[in-house]
Amino acid sequence: MAVNLVNVEAVSKVYGTRALLDGVSLGVSEGDRIGVVGRNGDGKTTLIRMLAKLEEADTGRVTHNGGLQLGVLTQHDSLDPEATVRHEVIGDLADHEWAGNAKVRDVLTGLFGGLDLPGFPQGLDTVIGPLSGGERRRIALAKLLIGEPDLIVLDEPTNHLDVEGIAWLAEHLRTRRSALVCVTHDRWFLDQVCTRMWDVQSGSVYEYEGGYSDYVFARAERERIAATEETKRKNLMRKELAWLRRGAPARTSKPRYRIEAANELIADVPPPRDSSELMKFATSRLGKTVFDLEDVTVQAGPKVLLKHLTWQLGPGDRIGLVGVNGAGKTSLLRAMAEAQRSDGDVQPEGGRVVVGKTVKLAYLSQEVAELSPTLRVLQAVQQVRERVDLGKGREMTAGQLCETFGFNKEKQWTPVGDLSGGERRRLQLLRLLMDEPNVLFLDEPTNDLDIETLTQLEDVLDGWPGSMVVISHDRFFLERTTDKVFALLGDATMRMLPRGIDEYLERRKRMADAGMPAAPLAASASAAAAPAAAQKAVSSADARAAKKELQKIERQLDKMSTKETWLHAQIADNATNFEKVAELDAELRELIGERDELEMRWLELAEGA
Repeated sequence: MAVNLVNVEAVSKVYGTRALLDGVSLGVSEGDRIGVVGRNGDGKTTLIRMLAKLEEADTGRVTHNGGLQLGVLTQHDSLDPEATVRHEVIGDLADHEWAGNAKVRDVLTGLFGGLDLPGFPQGLDTVIGPLSGGERRRIALAKLLIGEPDLIVLDEPTNHLDVEGIAWLAEHLRTRRSALVCVTHDRWFLDQVCTRMWDVQSGSVYEYEGGYSDYVFARAERERIAATEETKRKNLMRKELAWLRRGAPARTSKPRYRIEAANELIADVPPPRDSSELMKFATSRLGKTVFDLEDVTVQAGPKVLLKHLTWQLGPGDRIGLVGVNGAGKTSLLRAMAEAQRSDGDVQPEGGRVVVGKTVKLAYLSQEVAELSPTLRVLQAVQQVRERVDLGKGREMTAGQLCETFGFNKEKQWTPVGDLSGGERRRLQLLRLLMDEPNVLFLDEPTNDLDIETLTQLEDVLDGWPGSMVVISHDRFFLERTTDKVFALLGDATMRMLPRGIDEYLERRKRMADAGMPAAPLAASASAAAAPAAAQKAVSSADARAAKKELQKIERQLDKMSTKETWLHAQIADNATNFEKVAELDAELRELIGERDELEMRWLELAEGA
């Protein structure tokens, strides 16, 4: 029988006039891996701080098993700013001792990209004081993981980690013996790591077995039983459940009877997006040209980030952009935005960006735009527009869109200066959407947003008719809102990834195994202009032919992806008709075979491009 590590008994906590936790009783045992979810401000961090005895409860008690070794990652680290990374992470161990320790090597490589900490100016001997908040958090996480705690408590551990870092951390935590309690809005991470969920809502904590997908099903079922028919139809959880079941059935470990119940629950829920309808509408709003990049070079100072990039963002395209930090994702969006703002007068260092005449761009950067702190939330939205057209006959007032994004009627009259970081981020998104853009650039839109708000944002974007480019380390959000993934791998090129994030991680692993650098080389502009004879000679005619074939294959892969989604939906709809399912399954297998052949051809052409 598993040993009980922590007991929380009838705990309550009040801030001001609001009860964050009201008579909550919970327990953590050996081997538990618990994910904590809930709206921002509902008490997730307070709960785990009391669990770790970093904060006292008003009533009730928290007891730890005798001799419990506890490791805690909070939002604010306690690292010594005068110390070096070596001192904080490795301590007094000699080089041969820590270098011979497999766990230390794994943690340093997984979180920093190598034993010599390539992103830090003096490697392990870098002084912590001048480092950024994200770098300090990675150091604090490394220090915790190198230890041997019985229970690990993590508050937003995936913040400041890229896609690779998040994948590594998920695998590392899955293989550890330590129990885990983790607050995060990263739903892919929750699904990979957790076997139980705590949902913090209105002072109470609801417990669910399984990972995030199982939690979505169980909560949707609970709300279905409690809700009216009208509320059921509008329930966002059911829409997300439909995507999980139809688009990624392997995510969940539910037994068969629960899968059947889930399919029944979503029987009348349409697919998240009608891609063909949205494409027609987007084309009517945008015309044929949105952004065409011709032989573009993008630089940051002397560093060449992208060379000779020819790429097209078409009407209705929904693109996910991933890549190593410093590879040029944000710089690329800025170069495109600058060309649009200047009506083509401002161009990148090399090549040309052609912008469609009808493009109306909204760019959500990582910096939160400053607004007057005395302005009320609703006033800040109404400054942009009173009503917004969401397409397909859908229209919302500023107040209705505020409610969709979690600003209830009372919160709409809160001064902007009193909002949290996450609430300011939501307000920034709201103001962008109220301006009725037809092209969206979203740079890390999920920062500081809770899962419920993310789900609401995804619902709004599902019916949004236009072109979209999303940069995000949130794999779930990226897969949920985009149709194609492109990667910047740090070699000054951009590649389409037919298999999405999985293919990106495979490519990065192959690069690491081959000893290729994790970040782009600091190539000077003159080095970028080295004689063409020093490069592999490819005739311009061959290059044009390869590019045309690449574009043709990409269009075919798009059509196959749409058909594959349709076939999955048909199989789910005909689950009891075994003859029909067999026929559909054969068609699906044939389609997958054709797609694999096309992908291989695409990769051959891309490697030679």
